[in-house]
Amino acid sequence: MPQASANGITIEYDIHGPDNGAPLVLITGLGSQMTRWPLSFLDALAERGFRIVYFDNRDMGLSTHFTSAGIPDFKAVVKTAAAGQTPDVPYRLDDMAADVVGLMDALGLEKAHLAGASMGGMIGQLVAADHGHRALSLTSIMSTTGNPDLPRSTPEAQAMLATPTPDPVSDREAFLERAVESSRVIGSPAYPIDADTLKARAAADADRCYNPAGFARQYAAILAAPDRRKKLAGIACPVMVVHGADDPLVTVEGGKDTVASIPGSTLEIIEGMGHDLPPQVHDRVASAIAQVAGL
Repeated sequence: MPQASANGITIEYDIHGPDNGAPLVLITGLGSQMTRWPLSFLDALAERGFRIVYFDNRDMGLSTHFTSAGIPDFKAVVKTAAAGQTPDVPYRLDDMAADVVGLMDALGLEKAHLAGASMGGMIGQLVAADHGHRALSLTSIMSTTGNPDLPRSTPEAQAMLATPTPDPVSDREAFLERAVESSRVIGSPAYPIDADTLKARAAADADRCYNPAGFARQYAAILAAPDRRKKLAGIACPVMVVHGADDPLVTVEGGKDTVASIPGSTLEIIEGMGHDLPPQVHDRVASAIAQVAGL
């Protein structure tokens, strides 16, 4: 896959869809590589007229890793943020938003539609808020505003996020079983994915790149992020918010709060959907992205 120099780092990316399609930048979530976007979802977007740019966020996959930054002190980050101060973290969500803009610059995209899932939704929100002239539309998927008063994840989802993942080199089978368990906890209850598919996906992730320290640094960026609601109020492009009614990790209140914070935005709640994009919702999510983009 090609690489681009953007915002002082190297970003691994790929492009899918017709040459004359409307530009759409997909932004992945916490710890996710660009290969986690299912081909059937990319095809659904291409069929609706998009030319899709998708990429590895910094510190994940084959983009630049910030290895020298080490592992953040999560307790210190949370304590500092709760006190209304700026935590010391290797980078911030604002830096990741600047990565998106830098990639667009490298590819010659003056403007693009944006769609991000989970942490990717947060990053997309910041691109639309702070670099508004570059955003044609925004779709924020299973994401939230940073409002500290919103309901937290379920205890089971919190535990899954906080528990270290087994090393795929020293105990590959435990690593694969953990992927299945994680999907059962945070995935879509109405659309469970079979264990063999989950294991194959996790194995492909591990073989391409395994970087738990990058996950930790991305998570620190989320924990350090301030409430975005004031910024969101200034977003001028059309906005679609898509959220699963049964999301245990980022509860549906996060999607509702996003819509309440962005004037004129639209909310699409999908019953039975959790914190993933199972095949059964690909067409519906792709249609929502196309709707807000005017395609």
